[in-house]
Amino acid sequence: MTEHRIRVLVVDDSAFARKVVREVLSSDRGIEVIGIARDGLEALELIEAQKPDVVTLDLTMPNLDGLGVLRALRTAALQPAPRCVIVSTSDEQSDLAVQALVEGAVDVVHKPTALATDRLYDLASDLVAKVKAAFSARPMLVASDPAAVGRVALPLRRAGQMRAVVIATSTGGPQALTQLLTDMPRDLPVPIAMVLHIPVGYTASLAKRLDETCAIDVVEAHEGLVMRPGLAILARAGRQMQIVRAAQSADAEQVGGAGSGYVVTLGAEIETVHIPSADVLFESAAAAYAGDVLGVVLTGMGQDGLAGARAIRDAGGMVFSEAAASCVVYGMPRAVFEAGLSNRVVPLRAMAAAIAQAL
Repeated sequence: MTEHRIRVLVVDDSAFARKVVREVLSSDRGIEVIGIARDGLEALELIEAQKPDVVTLDLTMPNLDGLGVLRALRTAALQPAPRCVIVSTSDEQSDLAVQALVEGAVDVVHKPTALATDRLYDLASDLVAKVKAAFSARPMLVASDPAAVGRVALPLRRAGQMRAVVIATSTGGPQALTQLLTDMPRDLPVPIAMVLHIPVGYTASLAKRLDETCAIDVVEAHEGLVMRPGLAILARAGRQMQIVRAAQSADAEQVGGAGSGYVVTLGAEIETVHIPSADVLFESAAAAYAGDVLGVVLTGMGQDGLAGARAIRDAGGMVFSEAAASCVVYGMPRAVFEAGLSNRVVPLRAMAAAIAQAL
């Protein structure tokens, strides 16, 4: 039986970019480029006619841009809908790329240049890997009953004692974080620290968008930022983020409340597969808060967060993992659950309620 090759449609208004993306993808035996489109309208026609598995999508195009394609796909009756990977230049398109991820794109690949030069070939390994990851992903599903708090795997021994929440996510993460933080109450009694696997140059735009959308405050991490209730801190792409006890400074003393007296630091040079790493964040939180921390592992590929979840549980804290039914990619949560480290398995739409119950 012939193995299924991933059928990809390449969409870009630049002829050189289409050439590069097509050559890069066609060089992999597991991928077949079934067509190219020069704008969003042509893309929608080819998607309807050829039913690709994955679409690589430029954002700025004439007639209909990448966001317009994503919105059209959301309202179309295509089953199954193709998964979209954004190919973007972060310096010029970071806001648009973040919006596309929230609108339903699976992942983003950073163009090393906006110019028609051979430097574009530098995206090859990242593009192939993310197209393959997108093929295994699925559109985000939500729980039909947001009030349901999911299946308990282990007793919630430390409910009410948590002083911080730490969150890990990867593929599908921008959508998941948008949903989760939007559901959080304005008077959240503890701080949140978050790691998302995303290329450098996009976390500032995502933090800004989340801050505008959510009742709580959301910021991109910077050195020495004070943890405080009602604040969610998104790790900066390309830098490790840890939580440490604050020096007895005036700033730390003025904050007060649960979770205060702690700051984030970006100075640690720790080599991991992902930078930032959920394991690094979780392990630092477990140590800083002496176990009074809740770890949350959302949709994502791989096992980042597994070692950190173990550190949190060993210190006496709790870990929640997202249910498979609502994950775009059930990888990171699966690793935590199958290791027996998840106190509770929760669908995304119920996660805020479950966290509130634990706090």
